[in-house]
Amino acid sequence: MEQKTTFLGIEPVLPSSDIKRDVIWYKKNAGFKIVSANAMYAVLKRENLCVHLQWHADTEDDPLLGGSVIKFFVKNILPIFNEFVGKGMIAKSELRMGTPWNTNEFGFYDLNKNAIFFVEDT
Repeated sequence: MEQKTTFLGIEPVLPSSDIKRDVIWYKKNAGFKIVSANAMYAVLKRENLCVHLQWHADTEDDPLLGGSVIKFFVKNILPIFNEFVGKGMIAKSELRMGTPWNTNEFGFYDLNKNAIFFVEDT
C-alpha cells in the first residue's frame, strides 16, 4: 500500500530590511523565540510554528518584496487574540467572527508590511 505524505505546518520565509530589528519585534510583539539568527537570516519559533526572516537590500536587484501574506491556522483563537489586544497590537474590533468563508480571524502587519493573519476554522 502506498504511503501518503502528511503536511504538518508551514514555515514561511519573509523578507526583512533589518533582521536584528525584526527579531526584536517578533519576540516582543508576537511571542516568538530565536532558534538562530545572524545579520542575513533568522529562524523564530512559537510552539510548533516557525517563521524565517531573510534580509533583502530593497533595491531593484534585491527587492524586499513587501506585501507577503501568511496565515497561521489555529484552534481556540480567543487567547492569542486577547494576547495581541493586551499588547496594543490590535483593537478589540479587529476580530472577525463567523466570516462568510467559515472562519474566525484577525490580522496585522509587521514592520515590512507583511500581513500576518490568525485563522480558526469554524
